[in-house]
Amino acid sequence: MVSFTFRGFCAPVFTIFNKDQSVNTKLIPEYAKYLAQNGVHGVLVHGSSSEGMCMSAVERKASLEAWLKAVKTTKQHLMVQVGGCPLPDVLDLAKHAEKVGADSILCLPELYFKPSTVKELINYLKLVGEAAPNTPLLYYHIPRWSGVNINMEQFLNQVGEVIPNFKGIKYSSNDLDAGLAALRVKNRKYAVFLGANTLIAPAFAMGFDSTIGTSLNMLPQYSVAIAKAIKENNLNEATKIQEELSAIIDVITKNGHWVPTMKAAATLLSPIDVGKTRPPLANLTDDQVTEMKESLKRFSLL
Repeated sequence: MVSFTFRGFCAPVFTIFNKDQSVNTKLIPEYAKYLAQNGVHGVLVHGSSSEGMCMSAVERKASLEAWLKAVKTTKQHLMVQVGGCPLPDVLDLAKHAEKVGADSILCLPELYFKPSTVKELINYLKLVGEAAPNTPLLYYHIPRWSGVNINMEQFLNQVGEVIPNFKGIKYSSNDLDAGLAALRVKNRKYAVFLGANTLIAPAFAMGFDSTIGTSLNMLPQYSVAIAKAIKENNLNEATKIQEELSAIIDVITKNGHWVPTMKAAATLLSPIDVGKTRPPLANLTDDQVTEMKESLKRFSLL
């Protein structure tokens, strides 16, 4: 029986690209160590923040193998996202992930011939689960970006009967009522990782215990402090910290798309230069980065 016990903080790590657009894996050991030292005990490779959908299958395999080598030292859980490409490549990436020893697999839905029912989504994920039957499988629910908005409570009530190695979801939605309903399915049978950086405090107060948030790459101290305050039943302190984190995120994302703005912020606020994004994402101008830097100073982060 496939077991999945990981809970807590999982950083959706950035892919570092060289100026010639090739993938830079040299900084991965330092990157993993920085996250581990700051209370982040899991990494998600090739999710949205990683720009996995902008990478070839060959690049994704090489990147995964570099991260696996790094986390052998840091002892972090490694989750890899295999979706966002043609189904044969999805299945190939899932098989590769199991072969090289990824701890868990996350998968987006089909992004063109989108599933419109619970059954259609389960049938798609069943193929992924069968490609890597000995590895925990999770579903990536991000309706705003994927355009697929299946009811997660209904989905979780049915998926386990069809996919024996299915273990949870990444829940990237601001609808906490629906998220809590998913969390409570079958007496919390499934892991539900919150994907909303601005809702950590209310979500954890409602019973969530895990998050996969981009802000963990450069502001891990905020999520760690929020979780600590909730554990100590100090909701006022958790709310205060969340409000500051949300204000910082507003400053960061003011002038661009989520991924390039967060990458720029990570380079400013962490010891890792994560570089710029690949096309079609537009990077910030030098003036916009300077504006971000000046705005972040009021939070005593620089």
